[in-house]
Order: sequence, then structure tokens, then C-alpha cells
Amino acid sequence: MTNRRKIIPIAIISLLGLAVAGWALGLFSAKNDGQLTLYGNVDIREVDMAFRISGRIATIPVEEGDTVKPGQVIATLETAPVQDRVAAASAAVGQAQATLAKAENGNRPQDIAQARARAEAAKVARDYAVKDYNRREPLVASGTISRAAWDQTVANRREAEARLVEASKALELLEAGTRPEDLAAARAQLANAQAQQQSARTDLGDTKLVAPADGTILTRAMEPGAIAQPGQAVMIIAMNRPMRVRAYVGEPDLGRVSPGMKVTLKTDGSERTYHGTIGFISARAEFTPKSVETEDLRTDLVYRLRIVVSDPDDRLRQGQPVTVIVPDAGPAGN
Repeated sequence: MTNRRKIIPIAIISLLGLAVAGWALGLFSAKNDGQLTLYGNVDIREVDMAFRISGRIATIPVEEGDTVKPGQVIATLETAPVQDRVAAASAAVGQAQATLAKAENGNRPQDIAQARARAEAAKVARDYAVKDYNRREPLVASGTISRAAWDQTVANRREAEARLVEASKALELLEAGTRPEDLAAARAQLANAQAQQQSARTDLGDTKLVAPADGTILTRAMEPGAIAQPGQAVMIIAMNRPMRVRAYVGEPDLGRVSPGMKVTLKTDGSERTYHGTIGFISARAEFTPKSVETEDLRTDLVYRLRIVVSDPDDRLRQGQPVTVIVPDAGPAGN
């Protein structure tokens, strides 16, 4: 009998301890006159800020604890190497543009006139060679001219005819203009040069590291003079806006809350009341039992809520415990 009296108080104390621990972890909710009280923390939202390209860090104008605005420059790289690439790419674009313009404009009238004159001269030379051939041909049989002189006459005629064909074809090429394949190649060369130029300009823009949103510098990981590699964190920013609270609701109270409900929030050590809206309710439980879920075990499930704070200030810090009150929660048991 004495042992039984000792065991009962110990069991009661243990149950009370478990209840207090569960309350502290935010796994239970308090009900009071239709309102629902939940517990959670301000979400920790951090961004590792890094350059997209490599280079030597030139400046870091912010310190740890500084607040930053969207678009504010928080670090820069030395720009000289990238500016050199921009200049080289721009020169390549100019060269490609000149090549394309030459191909599109075709040959100059002076070049065509020169080719036409050469073709006319080749025709005159051919006509003279033909006349000389016709004049000497009857003299071959009588032996009036030597065989060597006749062979030279035949060779001169053939050479003159070949030169005329060559000059005529050269004139046709100049008059026809640039081939479509050459035009396409010139346009492709210009497009490639322009792409290289744009890439270099993008890299030049990436020598500036800017804040993506309102935030606070948590960590300054590198200093000016260091070589930053692509993707290597230079600093870490805590995102201040929008501010969100992560809270949990027990499975029995899940039906009492819904997205869009207005809530109030309180923090330890402050009399200020913040306001927010339930924006998201997780579709699955955070702490699912390992075995088959009986009705009793289902009461231990909790679901995550995301609450967007509508009036945050600098006193509301990331990771800070928060008490969430849902004044218009549905009736218990629904």
C-alpha cells in the first residue's frame, strides 16, 4: 500500500512534465473562448551572395549588421580584365559588320568596269590571234612558214581563247555579286561576334554584387583583395521582407484554421502586438508515427502553418519564438 502511494504522485508528476514539454515545443494549442493559440518561430531566410564570375574583389562597402535595400551594391570586382574582353568583342563586331556590309553591297562599279575592260582586251587579243591563225594556215602546206612558226601561231590562238574565257568568267562573277552562302556566313559571323560582345557586357555587369531584397548583412565572408570564385559566398544576407512565421497546429485543431485567416502575434519581452495572415497550411504531417496510425496516435500529428506578418519591424528577429493567436478559429471538434 505504501509503495502504491509513492508511485501515484510520481506518475502524475511525469505526465505533467510531458504536457509542459509538449506545450513548450509548440506541439499543442490552447483553446480559450473560441480562439486558438499556436506557437512557432520567425522563419530564418538567408541568401548566400556570390559573384557569377571569378575575379579579385575590389570593394565591399557594407559591414556585418548593416541593412541593405534592393539593388544596393554590396561588393564589386576589379573590372579591367572584363573591360578588355568587352573591347576585344566590340572590335570583332565591327570587323564582322564590315564584312557583312561588303557582302551585301556586292562589288564596286570600278571593279566591274576593270573586269569588263580586261575581258574586252582578252577578246581583242583572241580576235588578233584568230586572224593570224587564219592568215598563216594556207602557208603551212606550201612550206612558206616553218613548222615551228605554225606551232607558235596555234599556241597563241589557244592561249588567247583561254584568256578570253577567264576574263569573261571573272566579269560574270563580279556582275553576279556575293553568293547567298557567303552572305549567310557573314551574317552568322556577325551574330556570333555580337553574342560574344553581349556575354562580355553581361560579365561586366556581374562585377557588381547587388542585394536582391531588403535584408541585413549577417556574415562578411571575404575581404577586398581576395580572389572570388563563381558561386563562392562573399557574404550572407538575412532577408527581412517579407517576414514569415512558421507555426504548428495539432491534428485535432486542423479543421479550425484555414488560409486567409487573420492572426495576432506576440513575442517574449515585448508588449507590441503584430498582425498577420495564414497563407499556407501543409498538406502533410511533420511528425508522422512510424507504425500504423490509430485514432490515439493521430492526435499527436502536427501540421505546419506559414503566416505572413503584415506589420513587422526591426524588433521582430529571425528565429525568434512567437505566440500566434487565431481569434476567429472554428469551433473545436470540426
